[in-house]
Amino acid sequence: MTTIKSYTLKNNEKRYKFHVYIGVDPLTGKEKTTTRSGFKTKREAKETLAQIQHEIRNGTFRKKSVESYLDVYDLWMEQYENTVEDSTLLKTERIFKNHILPSFGDYKIAKIDAAICQKYVNQWAKKLQRFRMVKNYAALVIKYAIKHGLIDKNPFDLVEMPINKSKIDLDDDEEEYENFYTREQLIQFLQCVEQGNNLKRFTLFHLLAFTGMRKGEAFALQWKDIDFDAQEIRITKAIKRGKLGLYLGPTKNGESRTNKVDEKTSNLLKQWKIEQSEVYKTKGYNTNTKKQLVFSNEQNVLQDPNKTVQWLSAIFQKHNLDYITTHGLRHTHCSLLFEAGATIKEVQYRLGHKDVKTTLEVYAHVTKKAKAETIDKFTNFMIGPEKE
Repeated sequence: MTTIKSYTLKNNEKRYKFHVYIGVDPLTGKEKTTTRSGFKTKREAKETLAQIQHEIRNGTFRKKSVESYLDVYDLWMEQYENTVEDSTLLKTERIFKNHILPSFGDYKIAKIDAAICQKYVNQWAKKLQRFRMVKNYAALVIKYAIKHGLIDKNPFDLVEMPINKSKIDLDDDEEEYENFYTREQLIQFLQCVEQGNNLKRFTLFHLLAFTGMRKGEAFALQWKDIDFDAQEIRITKAIKRGKLGLYLGPTKNGESRTNKVDEKTSNLLKQWKIEQSEVYKTKGYNTNTKKQLVFSNEQNVLQDPNKTVQWLSAIFQKHNLDYITTHGLRHTHCSLLFEAGATIKEVQYRLGHKDVKTTLEVYAHVTKKAKAETIDKFTNFMIGPEKE
C-alpha cells in the first residue's frame, strides 16, 4: 500500500511525496520503484499516484523505456546515481542537461549511428574545451544499451576526435596568463588582505597559500582537526554540492592526510579561534564545540566556497593586484614547494594527489625565476659559469 507523506522545505513550505513499486525492470530483471515529490497539495499527489498505478496495471508505464536515448539515459541514471557522490552526480546531470540530451535525447537508440555521433562531437569540439569528456559521458548511455541487449555496437567507437586548433596571434606580445603567484607576489597579496582587518579572511587565504589545501577542504575544517601542540592539520573531508545544497563529504581522492603548518599559520588560527568565539557569541552561537567549523558562514553553518570569488575581487580591485583564482593559491603553494627544493613525492602527499602524474602534469608550474634558472643550470653544466 503506497503512502503519501508530507515533508517541509528549508523555507518551511509543505510538500508531498510518495514511493511506489512499478514492477520488474525489463532490462535488468530487478524489482523497481519510483519516487515522486514536490507536490504542493495531497490531492495533486493522489491524482499522480492514481495515474501511475493505472499505467502499471495496463502495462503502459514506461513502456517506451527502451526506445529513445533519453529513456535509456533515465534507466542508466537510476543505477549511476548509486555509484557516485551527490556532487559528482550533480555535475554529471548538468553535462547531460546542457550538452548531451539536447543533441541525442529524442533519437531512437537503435537509429543512432557513427555519422550522428560525429556530427555532435564536432559541434562540441567547436564550443567546449572539454568536449572529449562530454563525448565519453554520452557514450556511457550507449554502452548501457549494449549491455542490456538494445543495440549491438557503440557508434562512438567510430568517431574521429577533432583536434583543438589554437589560434596564435603573431602580433600579440602579451604573456600567457598563469594562475599562480611568485614568492614576491604572494607576500604582497597577503599584506593587502591583512590590511582589510578581516581576520577570518586573512587566516583563510594565508592557510590556503601556506598549506596548498583545496578551498572545499579548508571550509570543511573543524577545530578538532587542528592539533596546535604538534602544529598539524588533519584533512579528512571537503565541502560538496549536491541537489539539496552543501554537505560534508570525503576529500577529492577519498583519502585523509596530515599537513604540518608553520608557527605563523598556527598562531593565526589561534587568534581567529578566539575572535570567532567572541563574535559568534554575540549572535547567539556557541563555537566551543568539537564539531565547530573553523570557517563557518554568518549563520554558523557551511560556508559556500564560491564566496571567495567575491572576496578576492574586492581585494584585487582595491589594491590593483594581478588576478588569481582561489585555486591559484594551491598552484602557488605547489610552485613554491618545488622552488624550495621539495621532492615530487613530498608535494604529492601535501597536496593530496592520488596519482603522482597529477602532480607532474597539473601542478608542476614553476615561477619565472625558476624558469630563468633552468637555462643557467644547463649553461653552467655544459661550459661552466661565465668568467668576469
